[in-house]
Amino acid sequence: MSYDSEILFLNRAKFVMSHLGVWIPSINESFFFKLIRYFMISLQYLFLLFQSIYIIQVWGDLQAVCQAFYLFFTQACLCFKVSVFHINMDKLRELLKQMNSPIFEPKSEAQKTILHNQAARIKRMLLSFMISSQATCGLWALKPLFDNAGNHDFPFDMWMPFSRDTPQYEIGFAFQLVTISMSAYMYFGVDSVALSMIIFACAQLDIIKDKIMNISPIDVLKGADPQKIYMDNHKVLIECVKHYQAVYVFTKLVETTYHTYLLFQITGSVGLFCMTALRILGVDWKSVQFFSSLSYLLVMLMQLFVCCWCGHELTATSENLHTVMYKCMWYEQYGPFKRDLQFAMMRMSRSMVLRAGYYITLSRQTFVSILRMSYSYFAVLVNQDN
Repeated sequence: MSYDSEILFLNRAKFVMSHLGVWIPSINESFFFKLIRYFMISLQYLFLLFQSIYIIQVWGDLQAVCQAFYLFFTQACLCFKVSVFHINMDKLRELLKQMNSPIFEPKSEAQKTILHNQAARIKRMLLSFMISSQATCGLWALKPLFDNAGNHDFPFDMWMPFSRDTPQYEIGFAFQLVTISMSAYMYFGVDSVALSMIIFACAQLDIIKDKIMNISPIDVLKGADPQKIYMDNHKVLIECVKHYQAVYVFTKLVETTYHTYLLFQITGSVGLFCMTALRILGVDWKSVQFFSSLSYLLVMLMQLFVCCWCGHELTATSENLHTVMYKCMWYEQYGPFKRDLQFAMMRMSRSMVLRAGYYITLSRQTFVSILRMSYSYFAVLVNQDN
């Protein structure tokens, strides 16, 4: 029975996105499910349209634009991510097929443990993001009830085709709250697919290290055939090389599939952090709006950090692979093994990197650079506003 890595790493994302109607459609998808999928995506674009109209209406008022821009960017990023997700559906199917390919299947309990531990790591981080985002949505829902209570304000400052009279106000309120909650779940689902695949690649690199470190010594196994042991060890080395090539191809396909929306998110995060920080400065710290904006800022910081952390983990896991190979029992092997090991080490000495837009390397250093740049622009905007 084959080992299903797709379920191990992507079961939560698949569950959430299937219930929202935006998961990979089946080959014989019915008209009803196709209609649901288009309706869910159109709902997100409709929300973005209403925000765009409002920004045009208040253009020139820095504080009003700041209050609207942070959500506008979030919604624009989501619409772009979901669109990229569906445009690259064939590539995603290929990635899922590769995850369950025979070369990526664990061959021992230790290798299964590696996969489970890595899956648990990324799931914990993404679950924290999902809970935090839904908590922020809850704060947004409370804002009209506590800040300016009785004025029939909507949770978000945006153009609405509804008046503030009953029952249109309740309909508009429910539309904003339900749509933004769905957006948070879609964010979780789309990010889970891309980032979990990167951590899956990290797990496969750890499995390669486990394989190479289990190379059997020749001189200590008394009574065994040295030639057979050598042939088995050489076979393991060849498998490790093929395994590495499969991981490299897999990570490049992940980068090709998702590099555009990673670039959109990273470049837009600078403006997002600036606008959200300006919005926090402009409201009373005792208001629900203050805490909802602060919670939103922390959630977006967490999302960006998880993206950069996954890219950093891929680089950090791959950069010492050639060093681990040197620690195996190569000095007890025959000449052809040592020669092939040298070529493998030279090839694996180049670290794997994940780039947004084929240009920006995702790493912890990139995360810090984005924060520094955001603060620089924030300081300029504060001085201009004063």
